[in-house]
Amino acid sequence: MSILSETGGPVLVTGGKGQLATSLVNLGGPRIRCVGRPDFDFDRPESLKTTLDAIKPVAVVNAAAWTAVDLAESEPEAAARANTTGPELLAHLCAERGIPFIHVSTDYVFAGDKGRPYVETDPVSPQTVYGSTKAEGEQRILAADPRSIILRTSWVYSAHGKNFVRTMLNAGAKNPALKVVGDQRGNPTCSDDLAQAILSILATIEKTGWKDEYAGIYHACGTGETTWHGLAEAALQKASEYGQAKPTITAIRTEDWPTPAKRPADSRMDNSKLARVFGIQMPQWQESVNKVVHHIFSAPSF
Repeated sequence: MSILSETGGPVLVTGGKGQLATSLVNLGGPRIRCVGRPDFDFDRPESLKTTLDAIKPVAVVNAAAWTAVDLAESEPEAAARANTTGPELLAHLCAERGIPFIHVSTDYVFAGDKGRPYVETDPVSPQTVYGSTKAEGEQRILAADPRSIILRTSWVYSAHGKNFVRTMLNAGAKNPALKVVGDQRGNPTCSDDLAQAILSILATIEKTGWKDEYAGIYHACGTGETTWHGLAEAALQKASEYGQAKPTITAIRTEDWPTPAKRPADSRMDNSKLARVFGIQMPQWQESVNKVVHHIFSAPSF
């Protein structure tokens, strides 16, 4: 049962069939109105106003983004439309209507060299086109709409869609040995957990009314840290409980797996502000991985 009341107006969620949008649809109840291409498309700016005029939402959650990190290096203009100018226009439209706007950002706005978890006031220093477009998007949104809430998250996975956990499960089912990067640290985040946090924020706003203290940037990621190797180990260990043979998983260095875009070496983030302002505690990443793997193996299509 959704934590949103059933009597309020519609909540517009962008992102089509993406991981977070799907989680919000599954968990948010009948008030969630999800839109995506071709009806809603940041490459067609006129479609944004048309969509808002048709749905007349009481709040907007932007779960749409350009998330192809490596491809962004060769297509920076397209990434900027999806991550910067498109969300900025959506924020303007929300400001005109006086409705809250929740936007999802990323740990890639940071360089990954702090050596301890980042807090919201730490300076951004993106190292990629993807990170740069998301960082600029944050600033433009905050300037465009005073009722904006930005949630930075990281390493998103789920039982649906394309993501690291599902990739590891599929690879582990076909290969007796895997090599996974073991020197990048971060916070794995289940899309269902992030969706629940967003729904909790919306429920709080509906209960208390808008407060200016709600606006701004928050970190919302899984509690606890690991590496990509550690995440793969946890997922494949859980999969072994369902009869899938567990492969040997060797940790390799980032330099052994070169990519067009540089990944942050240590993008851990601190969720304390989210807990302080909204009372939201993000679940431990290990618990959520276990739930997701269970869900995947329980699904008839797996």
